[in-house]
Amino acid sequence: MRILYIHQFFATRESSLGLIRSYEFARRWIAEGHEVTVITSSSRLPEEFDKRLLCEGFIDGIRIRSVRVRYSNYMGYARRMWSFLLFTIGATFLAVTSGKHDVVFATSTPLTVGIPGWVASALTRTPFVFEVRDLWPEAAIQMGALKRNGLLARAAKRLERFLYRHAKHVIALSPGMADGVLAEGVPPERVHMVPNSSDLDLFYPAPKDHGFLASLGVPEGAFVVGYAGAIGPSNAVEAQVPEAARTLHERGRDDIVFVIAGDGKCLPKLKELTDGLPNVRLVGSLPKKDVPVLTRSADVLMTLFADVPILATNSPNKFFDGLASGRPMIVNSNGWTRALVEEHDCGVYVPAGDGIALADALEKLASDRDRLEQMGRNARKLAEERFSRDDLADQVLAVLKDAAGSR
Repeated sequence: MRILYIHQFFATRESSLGLIRSYEFARRWIAEGHEVTVITSSSRLPEEFDKRLLCEGFIDGIRIRSVRVRYSNYMGYARRMWSFLLFTIGATFLAVTSGKHDVVFATSTPLTVGIPGWVASALTRTPFVFEVRDLWPEAAIQMGALKRNGLLARAAKRLERFLYRHAKHVIALSPGMADGVLAEGVPPERVHMVPNSSDLDLFYPAPKDHGFLASLGVPEGAFVVGYAGAIGPSNAVEAQVPEAARTLHERGRDDIVFVIAGDGKCLPKLKELTDGLPNVRLVGSLPKKDVPVLTRSADVLMTLFADVPILATNSPNKFFDGLASGRPMIVNSNGWTRALVEEHDCGVYVPAGDGIALADALEKLASDRDRLEQMGRNARKLAEERFSRDDLADQVLAVLKDAAGSR
């Protein structure tokens, strides 16, 4: 089968961005004998894809066609919208000139990535499948990027419904996202929930890397609280970790140390609020392939989001990386991830933005090592049984095959 795969932020394990779902799926499909062409931007690719406006090459057998478009987590909302528009124009040209395919598969965000997918589908009479990674435009509205009754929000809502209507199938990454798609009138038989997944070969339980921790000045024997991911408005790390760290410091618990890896618009604020605290280490961005050094060196791992209702529908990569690492997960979204950690006893929930609750939870976990180890075993078991990348790649491929067979 020939698959045209459109994703603005395609990234590999060499990238510091955690969004490697497209790469991991594509390389597995190629190993099974399928052909995959990826339309993407140059923002997360090696340097050779950033030398010209339009570039073409191969990464691990995946045909890459990229348009040079800048994007950064430090961008304001207006510059991000401009980046989305530029990519839409360039990607539409690359998509319609990519040759014959059996299925067109576009994955958000942003929502506009569906435009080149639909255009290529319509012009080549090829079935179109759309993947929802975030419920746009509702996520953008609740985060303040769009005014609810503004012109852009209304246009985005029309685009959302248009893409759902014209897609042969819609793949959603969480139960909450699937519910959001169904609420727009998409028939249930066309909606498939395939969450983010665990790379069991990259993330796995292992002893702490004491050399890594020593290089950060983490005291020997410290209880390490890890976080690896974006540090932006939707994550709100700065709204919870500084208060928790300060509370623990005041309680004399500097043996509980936060190790935070990542970058984003809110990193300067996080640095300001944690300046002078002896129990916080900010280590900057790590390539995906190096994140396991942090996850296996932590006693617990955090998946944090802002206190915004729509974010409870998320299917965050860092959560599934943590499960695969066999570490208990601390989540602060009152949604799907909370249900998972509580049902499978592989972590704890604390309310978003409540640093004192986070400090209390950490003290409790640090005092019960036996329960901590059992939670870690439960986490790895959950990753293996329900979120294996191999299994979920097969599920998505089955959806694409069904769409391709309908031509």
